Amino acid sequence: MYLQDYLWFMLAILACMIFSGIASGKVKTSFNKHNSTRCRSGLTGYDTVTRLMRANGVYDISVGSVRGFLTDHYHPTKSIVNLSESTYGNSSVAAVAVAAHEMGHVMQKKDGYGLYKIRTALVPVVNFGTRLAMPLVLVGLLLDWFSATADANTGFYIAMIGVILYGGSLLFALVTLPVELNASHRAQRMLLAEGILTQDEIPAAKEVLSAAALTYLASLLTSLVYFLRFLVRVLTMFGRRDNRR
Repeated sequence: MYLQDYLWFMLAILACMIFSGIASGKVKTSFNKHNSTRCRSGLTGYDTVTRLMRANGVYDISVGSVRGFLTDHYHPTKSIVNLSESTYGNSSVAAVAVAAHEMGHVMQKKDGYGLYKIRTALVPVVNFGTRLAMPLVLVGLLLDWFSATADANTGFYIAMIGVILYGGSLLFALVTLPVELNASHRAQRMLLAEGILTQDEIPAAKEVLSAAALTYLASLLTSLVYFLRFLVRVLTMFGRRDNRR
């Protein structure tokens, strides 16, 4: 039974890896496809963010440049939008779309968007939980196997705490997907409202942003598979223990 469960787990992880690879490839393909098309407004990624900030009354955020390809991100605690080398000085439709997406996150914080606030609050929990989750699961199982004098439920409780902590990463991935989709929707509206992209340029921007959303879906599915693996493993092991008694 264990071997069968493990094979199912490996097949699920393999499927997630394949889907993640496809999603990453689609992001690069979509970006490169529309990176050769210069937007009619002639604005760069940097210009896009600064114009959208002014248009939306945001004056306390700076714009920086970071190395790498599509390493763009908004750092709320440092109040900075970092644009990658592929976006910062690039005036393509793809670059402008990515830059506007990061501005979408800025507006989520400014507007007090609920899911964005939840995701931000989960960051320290996830960082802490993922470091302790697996060790706690292992400690719980070891207590059950080797500690005859321990309370019968001690190992189970410790292992379940590990499962719950890892569940924080699943919750983070679950919240992240709609947050990213919302940021992309905001980006498209702002780009059109400010005349940075025209109506016929929006589909190209949407294609780039939709491809990026697939990577977050892949992350969610992977987190779900690992969480279920931990949960089923712990319940199965302790279920067998109870059956032996």
